Amino acid sequence: MVKQLAQLKPGEAGVITNLRGTGNIKHRLIDMGLVPGTMVRVMKFAPLGDPIEIKVKNFDLALRVSEAETIDVETKQEV
Repeated sequence: MVKQLAQLKPGEAGVITNLRGTGNIKHRLIDMGLVPGTMVRVMKFAPLGDPIEIKVKNFDLALRVSEAETIDVETKQEV
């Protein structure tokens, strides 16, 4: 099932399938290691919901919700 990274709940993980951002934002995300095929896990949300803390390639990263909405991830379908 494909979702936006911002739609995942804390503890959920997925593999990046697509970056829909443009320009400098897309290049910055790629430079941080957010490329298709990379596993990401949502760790937690800030108390007011923005930013999101994720774990990618064994390091923690904080993203704005608007940035996380441009990242599509493939999650496992729950039975």
